[in-house]
Amino acid sequence: MTNARDIILKPVVTEKSIKTQNDNNTVVFEVAKGANKIEVKKAIEEIFNVKVERVNMVNIKPKTKRVGRYIGKTKATHKAYVKLKEGSNITILSDK
Repeated sequence: MTNARDIILKPVVTEKSIKTQNDNNTVVFEVAKGANKIEVKKAIEEIFNVKVERVNMVNIKPKTKRVGRYIGKTKATHKAYVKLKEGSNITILSDK
């Protein structure tokens, strides 16, 4: 994957991700399925002009959901927890 915008799909905005951002200077993104830590680090640094300390990746398995008598599955996703270096900041949504 060569384009940084193809790697970083969207930010994850939940109560847990906002708390993590405020407490630990860590931002959570949904990333492309085949992306690795090095590609995510380079993409974040290129898009947001910040310094990244480390990246942790999480595979989210699909869950079975039911609507009436129909059963389906949610999509499998890939999340990246990106810890920024001291002094770097990405403002997605914060309580500050």
